[in-house]
Amino acid sequence: MRLRHLDLTFSALCVPLDFAAMLLAAFSTYALRFSSRFIELRPVLQAIPLLTYISDAIFFSLLGLIIFALAGLYNTKHRPVWNEFARVSVAITATIMIVISTIFFQREVTTSRFLVLAVWPLAILYTYFGRLVLRLIRRALLRRGFGHQRIVIIGQHKTAQDLATFYLQNPIMGYTVCKILKSWNEKTEHELELLAARGELDGILLAEPNLSRDAALELITFTETHHLVFRYLADLFAARFSRVEVNTSGGVPILEVKPTPLDGWGRIAKRGFDIVLSLFVLILVSPILFLFSVLIALQDGLPIIFHNERVGEHEHIFNTYKLRSMWRQFCIGPQFPDNEAERLALEKKLIRDHSIKEGPVYKIANDPRITPVGKFIRRWSIDELPQFWNVLIGDMSIIGPRPHQPREVEKYSPHHRRGFAIKPGITGLAQISGRSNLEFEDEARLDLWYIENWSLMLDFQILLKTPIVVLQRKGVY
Repeated sequence: MRLRHLDLTFSALCVPLDFAAMLLAAFSTYALRFSSRFIELRPVLQAIPLLTYISDAIFFSLLGLIIFALAGLYNTKHRPVWNEFARVSVAITATIMIVISTIFFQREVTTSRFLVLAVWPLAILYTYFGRLVLRLIRRALLRRGFGHQRIVIIGQHKTAQDLATFYLQNPIMGYTVCKILKSWNEKTEHELELLAARGELDGILLAEPNLSRDAALELITFTETHHLVFRYLADLFAARFSRVEVNTSGGVPILEVKPTPLDGWGRIAKRGFDIVLSLFVLILVSPILFLFSVLIALQDGLPIIFHNERVGEHEHIFNTYKLRSMWRQFCIGPQFPDNEAERLALEKKLIRDHSIKEGPVYKIANDPRITPVGKFIRRWSIDELPQFWNVLIGDMSIIGPRPHQPREVEKYSPHHRRGFAIKPGITGLAQISGRSNLEFEDEARLDLWYIENWSLMLDFQILLKTPIVVLQRKGVY
């Protein structure tokens, strides 16, 4: 059984399971209402025949299945836990509202309000519990390799190897990488034909953005001929123009690139979220900031807060605030005007010899300029806590693209500047997807996807994942 068949099977199982869960919720409510202890607390004014109630419970459950289908709860797309719980809750609520409306218009004044209202939370609880059990069974099967889609990754970029490693370390994703091939050519085609003939290949993942158009079309034709699943890594152009609207005025289809959802009310909602949360975090972490401020001052004197020029929304230059993690003699910026040329020369040498990233943005491994306290606060991202003040005053957002220095931005290609459409963030999709391990092009691709697909739910998801990534200390050097 392959991944799609596995997901289809579990989606099909959800239908009878949801029906049974809603029926069970209805009968649990009935049993509770007419139990002797409950009757002593609240006497029954009018009995409801069991057969009548059963027919009503069946109507409620069937109606729930219809609402679930309309809410997309029976498609094969695998959702995060929080997303599925939200959808189940909304669908059950909508079903209850329809039932209440039906009772109102039929003027059934004798209907027990307790039965209608009590079934509401029970239906959410039972239905989601059943789906949670199915989810755990699915994960257990995938961890053992059952239902995996066997794929070949084509690409010589570092991303190809990173994807293979990710799928190996996360079997619950449902993919087993058979091989990694550098490019599409006759030899690659022959190898894939052998795998497909032996029934050992289900799909191909193209992770080479520089593959020529003709070669890509040949690869697609190959997958169609051999009935294989074809997936590819979205390039920057595709990520940038993922939100389009078709206008057929004059009989000619014209695609209009839509702005980020952060225009309009989205921007207002995000700013309100930033103000409330940044104020709360600053109050919460003030003892931590005070403690490390004292440690920094004792170790290397003042200043404690380091001002670093960064490029923000619409390429506006602003200062980010961080706890200083370097020795004063190596710091660069307006706060440290002495011997600036020497400090810059040292940094260029360290970038040349020890940078672990390619492209405009650098990252120095085992930077000798960092103090012992600085190593600790960088490892746990404590040095970034003062940036919540940047959020409060409006220079940054809690979630957004990583802010970069002007000298890094000078090396940007034109398509990279799309990231300046919104405010930079303390954390973001790129930060939780690899921290410093990501290549710059991968980081830019994730930032552009975030800009085009922003939602408050996505922000909450990134926010919840950030502490996990920090605690795992991925991408820390």
